[in-house]
Amino acid sequence: MKVLICAFYFPPAGGGGVQRPLRFAQHLAALGIETHVLAPSDPRWVHRDEELALPANVRVHRARYLGPRGRLPAEELHNRHGVDRLARQLSLTPRRLLVPDENVSWLLTAIGAANRIVRRERIDVMLTTSPPSSVHLIGAAAKRTTGVRWVADLRDSMLANPNRRVARLARIKERSHNAVAHLVARQADATVAVTETIAAEIGRLGSSGQLVVIPNGCDFDDFANLEYRRGERFRITHTGSFFGPRDPRPFLRALAMVDADIVARFVGDFRAADRLWASRLGLGDRLELRPFQPHVQTLALQRDSEALLLLLPEIGERGRDVPSGKIYEYLAAERPILAAVPPSGTAERLVRECGAGIVVAPDDVEGIANALVTLEGRWRSDDDLEIRLAPNVREALSRHSRAAELAELVRSLARAPP
Repeated sequence: MKVLICAFYFPPAGGGGVQRPLRFAQHLAALGIETHVLAPSDPRWVHRDEELALPANVRVHRARYLGPRGRLPAEELHNRHGVDRLARQLSLTPRRLLVPDENVSWLLTAIGAANRIVRRERIDVMLTTSPPSSVHLIGAAAKRTTGVRWVADLRDSMLANPNRRVARLARIKERSHNAVAHLVARQADATVAVTETIAAEIGRLGSSGQLVVIPNGCDFDDFANLEYRRGERFRITHTGSFFGPRDPRPFLRALAMVDADIVARFVGDFRAADRLWASRLGLGDRLELRPFQPHVQTLALQRDSEALLLLLPEIGERGRDVPSGKIYEYLAAERPILAAVPPSGTAERLVRECGAGIVVAPDDVEGIANALVTLEGRWRSDDDLEIRLAPNVREALSRHSRAAELAELVRSLARAPP
């Protein structure tokens, strides 16, 4: 039994999007499936993490990347004006013209590489995992050319909000994403979705293959040798980048309201506009901003915190079903979580069912402030804030269990008649 995973984000790329394909590869190989990975040679990612180890029993193949380097347009345009801003906008234009996404040019080399690997290694099942959406075009091409069984793994929705008013270019890109989603629904032998909402979207398109929900999972072993040492101050830590509607400002307002010795640590990309805004609150050393860190160091900071901060915006029904892969890291760290997340959503349910912390609405500044006071008060009174998940909960949430579900799916596809 042989599987080829095609992933745009794979070490030495850094960031949260790397973990799902990396862990799938690791665990599928451990479950006795010969596992190959096709990834870009050097797509000039925004973040690199040279400390991420590749599984020894996984064969990694590289296809040259010919596209634009990863960029953070909002950061590049921040505080630029006049001719300088116009020049920078023009430099960003070519990547915006690529559809369905700026990484689509990888297909120029990746499709041929995938076909060669499938034939040479006699691959039974190929799995493409997005984002970016364009990676699924590689799976569709390989299936058409070689007849390999194709599984599409969707970590984000590919369908646009039909009621959203956007510019003409954005509308073209959204339509192209919709076209890829229809292609997945019609041609993939199976679709794996990270949430029920994403699965339902593909189902409504008339999915002809199997449709399975496999959420992200917890890597408990990553925290086995990481220690928590009680700090001199109450440290609450947020890890990860801020992009799109994600907003730290309600939390920062709440922190400014609280009369307690709390230090908030933000590890990752903090937008320049938010940094400037926060400087006006007079938080001083109560706000600690750290740049992107290698994954192992990020986990150590999560574990060595009094509490962890989860911020998810309210973006309607679709957003309530997206708990963010970060919450599984937080649960594995076994420190209490202050979750400012959409009510009645998956993230809220996970935190409450696991007894892992306090949940408030994302824009409830007073509720966030009260939660900070509660957590800091428990810590100050020497309360043991450790979160201890029941063994059956740990097993259900573990990444190994999630990968076992995927292994069962790919084996069933390999056994099925043509």
